[in-house]
Amino acid sequence: MLAVCLAAGIAQATGVDVQAFALAHPGVASLALVSLIGETEIKGLEAALAKINDQVKDHGEKALAEAKRGIDMSTSVKTTVDELLVKQGELVAQVTELEQKAARRGTEDGGAQLKSMGYQLIENEDFKKSVGALQEGKGGKLAIGVKAITSASNSAGQGVNPQVLPGVLTMPARRLTIRDLVAPGRTASNLVRYLKETGFTNNAAPTGEGTRKPESTITYALTDASVKKIAHFIKASSEILEDFPALQSQIDGRLTYGLDFSEEGQLLKGSGSGNNLNGIYTQATAYSAPLVIAGATRIDTLRLMLLQAELAEYPSDGIVLNPIDWAGIELIKDDNARYIIGNPQGTLSPMLWSRPVVATQAMTVDTALVGAFKLAAQIFDRSDAGIVISTENEDDFVNNLVTILIERRLAFAVYRPEAFIKNTNFDGVA
Repeated sequence: MLAVCLAAGIAQATGVDVQAFALAHPGVASLALVSLIGETEIKGLEAALAKINDQVKDHGEKALAEAKRGIDMSTSVKTTVDELLVKQGELVAQVTELEQKAARRGTEDGGAQLKSMGYQLIENEDFKKSVGALQEGKGGKLAIGVKAITSASNSAGQGVNPQVLPGVLTMPARRLTIRDLVAPGRTASNLVRYLKETGFTNNAAPTGEGTRKPESTITYALTDASVKKIAHFIKASSEILEDFPALQSQIDGRLTYGLDFSEEGQLLKGSGSGNNLNGIYTQATAYSAPLVIAGATRIDTLRLMLLQAELAEYPSDGIVLNPIDWAGIELIKDDNARYIIGNPQGTLSPMLWSRPVVATQAMTVDTALVGAFKLAAQIFDRSDAGIVISTENEDDFVNNLVTILIERRLAFAVYRPEAFIKNTNFDGVA
């Protein structure tokens, strides 16, 4: 601050527009104030400096005016100016000493040694030359170059705090629907066994008196659906969970979603081998058109698939398509450029042939599935999704880590594969 005021006094006396310089460098004085000395010392030095600056200004203006008229500076005036400059030099020396102490403290504290405005001023060669010229009674202008104050880490950037948004921005999540289509259930065992009727020969007929009644036959098969486990885990540091409680909730949510995501794929297309569920699409009956329609569209094909299930005595209650295939159907227009399926401005749920349409990326493009989901398939939950947190997995304890695990056990029974019709080439051809 003292050095800035000193520069202002000399600059004003030698023709520098101090007001313009101050406007062009807002905050410089405050920077020097903070980096130089305490408030008590500043007040005393500012009072002494103000008096000297006024005197230097008066003598400087008088000397410049006389120099323009060709009059040399008198010996008495020169002596007075010299004395004032000596006093200014003493104040500058005090400022330098204080700045050096502050710089040493900054270095000892491990921080970057930042040179204040005042310190840069007294080190500046132009400043030293201007002081010498004034002592010799010469005129001139004082131009001081100061290092730019920027957002760099070794400048003012450390004082700028970032804006931190709350919460965690998560990845997008797929809408999961297959579990909602089928019948729910629970089990307390590791195996669900059921007796399934596999054949029925109906010989019921009118029978005359005294004649043998016709015999019908029914065959059964014992079918098992074993309980399977779906699980995964993630590791995290114990410190981050303590310092960021909301993060654990977010992790728990993502782990649950990952479990549901895997389950949806298993319910739909699980292979049935090993630890995989036996999915609906895997067991479904292949599409075979009950009748031939010339130039059949995808809408026609879906109606024929529904008919095939109805002929098997299982009226379908849902249609599953890939979103791309469903979008292709919704965009079909008639000869007058009017949409056939629904209204672009409408808010009705996706429906086709009075059945709800479920669009999911779990279905492959150009494939389709229809069926009696509630009647012919059922989930048996053995245990709901449960989250377990442990520090005793592997070497978590010594590494300050925790393992967050989630798992679910369930069995899946598809009672009637013939109740589901799949089309592996859903490209509009019947």
